[in-house]
Amino acid sequence: MTLAAGDAAPDVTAFNQDGDRVAPAFDEPTVVYFYPRDDTPGCTIEANQFEQEYESYREAGVTVYGVSTDDVDSHRAFADQEDLDFDLLADPDGEVADAFGVDTSSGAAARTTFVIDDGEIQRVYTGVDPDGHARTVLGDTLDAGLATLDD
Repeated sequence: MTLAAGDAAPDVTAFNQDGDRVAPAFDEPTVVYFYPRDDTPGCTIEANQFEQEYESYREAGVTVYGVSTDDVDSHRAFADQEDLDFDLLADPDGEVADAFGVDTSSGAAARTTFVIDDGEIQRVYTGVDPDGHARTVLGDTLDAGLATLDD
């Protein structure tokens, strides 16, 4: 069952595209978006749009992680090809997806996004349309007062 707003964020650890072990604390505003596969049309749109909004996320103090069941090598190639500055977490065994309750029964993670702050799930997006999603999540995060942009 997918985690819901109000649930505690799980303790997870995964390797990023650089092969570094990452263990997010989730005590600061964080977006974790699950996507099916590297270098596929929808996933590329979503990653590129998170990258386009990345500076605004950073200015607002929000960390962004992309997660799929692809391995580190696939993430490295995808991040290099698309010039991504945020971490892509490799979840080839589906352990991170399982911790969040994200469906992987098709062999890939269902497109699902979580906004987390103070160790708690604040918002969940399921059935995500990748086009425009990064901007929607940023706007909702700002509107909810979880983060602010300095003007």
